[in-house]
Amino acid sequence: MALPSEGPANRRPWPLILASIAVAYAAADTYVAVVALQPMMHSVGLEETQIQKAAPIVSGFLLGYVAMLPLIGRIADVRGRIPVLRWGLFLFSFGSIITAVAYSMPTLIAGRFLQGIGGGALVPATLALVADLYPAGRRAVPLGIVSAVQEAGSVLGPMLGAAILAVSSWRGIFWVNVAVGAALWLGLSASAARTRRRVDWIGLALAILLAIGVYLVLHPPMSIKQDIFWGEIYVPHGSSPRWTTDVGLVTVGIAVVLLAWCLLGRSAAVNLRDWARATREVDLIGAGILGVSLGGIVIAFASADPQIQMVSSTGWMWLAGSAIAAALFVIRCRVAKAPLIPRGALGAVPAWGGLVISLLVGVTLVTALVTVPAFAQTDGNDSPTRAAFVLVRLLVALPFGAYLGGLLTHRTSPRLVGSLGLLCATVGLWLMSNWQHGALDHASATVALVVAGFGFGLVLAPVNTAVLGATPSDVHGLASALTVVARMIGMLVGVSFLTVLALHTLYADAPSVESVCHSTTVCDAYGNQLAASAVTPMRAMFRGAFWVGLFASAAAAVLLGRSPAHRPE
Repeated sequence: MALPSEGPANRRPWPLILASIAVAYAAADTYVAVVALQPMMHSVGLEETQIQKAAPIVSGFLLGYVAMLPLIGRIADVRGRIPVLRWGLFLFSFGSIITAVAYSMPTLIAGRFLQGIGGGALVPATLALVADLYPAGRRAVPLGIVSAVQEAGSVLGPMLGAAILAVSSWRGIFWVNVAVGAALWLGLSASAARTRRRVDWIGLALAILLAIGVYLVLHPPMSIKQDIFWGEIYVPHGSSPRWTTDVGLVTVGIAVVLLAWCLLGRSAAVNLRDWARATREVDLIGAGILGVSLGGIVIAFASADPQIQMVSSTGWMWLAGSAIAAALFVIRCRVAKAPLIPRGALGAVPAWGGLVISLLVGVTLVTALVTVPAFAQTDGNDSPTRAAFVLVRLLVALPFGAYLGGLLTHRTSPRLVGSLGLLCATVGLWLMSNWQHGALDHASATVALVVAGFGFGLVLAPVNTAVLGATPSDVHGLASALTVVARMIGMLVGVSFLTVLALHTLYADAPSVESVCHSTTVCDAYGNQLAASAVTPMRAMFRGAFWVGLFASAAAAVLLGRSPAHRPE
């Protein structure tokens, strides 16, 4: 099997530059969607009080992002980094179109799911591309730069969303996604071209017609729909009010023709036969089982209300199914001739150790991402949007830490820099655990946020460098994907367990009316004491994350390895 790094296209810098920009934009979109969540809810008939019913808008994205990552990472090893990046951009853009014209919750969830698959595909393919371009001893700095660019996207996301919402509806956010995704796709295709090829005019025309058709089906112009003559093309012929209309049926026909062209056309730009051959080299059964396991975890935790419950009402059922699927995946890896995770691929200590550290980083990071805005809302009565911007003080330090982490890892070792970064983050969390009423009004709060953000950024490059340095080159896509998955699972599970800790603290420390007012009537003193104790559960969450981070710092000093210079082949 020819490795993706063998082609001349991968020795050019532009594919990596464009891929890094794509990763940053996908990261920005995650936070943009959070800013636009309320107007998105209104568009499908949900009120602010029905936030729990809107959870699939977020969990749908996470489901596509996490559950499909191992398969996509393995395909990047078999098919190549650039093709996976192009398909990731296509799915991200197509999902943005579906989201932008969504008229119901199922359509909105479907669009977000496709966005998650596409956005998730960009990260492991880009990290693996770095490993293709740079030898083990020189890749720490570019990995740090990619991480810095990605985290910069997270910082710019809320501001970008607010700027678009100021001049447009929430749908404008996703139309901007389409434009940016298309530009990056064209740039990546042009920069990675190995030989002069004829433009696939047939495929391009069919794709444009399909996009126009989908738009007309999901977002019909009222001037046409209400016209006496042309309105007949929107009269349904079956149970579906949209897809059984003349416009819907024509659009489905265009999709079928485009699919046939990609399968049979000799000059098709997207040759599905090549992809079919590539999937035969991937353990699809194992990938499906692992996807079910990861999907169960996502649904169980992402759909829960983090302020009142550890998992959703049906979460334990999903977790039981996830555990069964995980056991089946282990069996599959043992009996399959070519399992999804090749035997011995993660055998080196820095390989599986990096996954463990990534998981723990997710636990500690999500505490800050969730609890800092919650503290701002509880303590300062800030709106959700203003509370989210308090978090920017932490996020803005992440890119600087990520870049410096790459530089230091290049000069020292992953385990030293990783341990130092986590130690720095725990210092910030410890400072947060001592916040009192009105703490965010003081400069010391900004210091705590910046220190924590810098530490979280510092640890990114050492983890990626350790994992890629300890795994064979033909599984770098898979290894990068598993690193991202570990971090995401840590975030999902971590916030739930820390919520249980916070609720226990709240119920244990909440004063009773009788103990404060010496009667059953609520007095002013009780109100004041209750307000002061409202931040106690959040301090408990910061404290819990501090101990997790401290353990992770010690573990990183042992597991991440001494030097990135050696790589098994």
